[in-house]
Amino acid sequence: MDIQLFRGDITTLSVDAIVNAANPSLLGGGGVDGAIHAAAGPALLAACREVRANRYPDGIPSGVAVATKAGNLKAKWVIHTAAPNLALIKPNPKILADCFKNSLYVAARHEAHSIAFPALGAGAFRWDPKQVAQIAFTAINEWVQTNKHISPIHRIVLVAYNDEVQAAFEEAFTLNAVEELAA
Repeated sequence: MDIQLFRGDITTLSVDAIVNAANPSLLGGGGVDGAIHAAAGPALLAACREVRANRYPDGIPSGVAVATKAGNLKAKWVIHTAAPNLALIKPNPKILADCFKNSLYVAARHEAHSIAFPALGAGAFRWDPKQVAQIAFTAINEWVQTNKHISPIHRIVLVAYNDEVQAAFEEAFTLNAVEELAA
């Protein structure tokens, strides 16, 4: 499994699936959600409206992941997941971990070989980037250990949009690499 760090615009990556830090409404929002919707074009919004009409009329629950086609993006799929919003509820690391794990499950079901994650929850939903990074690495590692022999996914990219998130991912990456070597 190849896990990479990337600093920049997630919408420009050549991966099979991009994870969207979605607004629960699935109808677009600010931050990475707005950037993905803008880059993907109207086909993404139409696909999200279809998901709302057929599966989640009240919006996507936190921790759940759902795929749509990616519109104008290089990716084939956008995997939408809503992190818990700390402006509305107390921190729940398990639900945030579920966002990462369930996104991987959905990507694998769609035969994705590569997937890119933003720092889910670290923007408007107010999670501390260091906590997000550690939860991301732990969740991804647990998922990989359980599914490495059956999953088509072989490349995971963690995308940082600013210095703070990049430093958090780098620190978590280093800590996890050291723990893996010690195991």
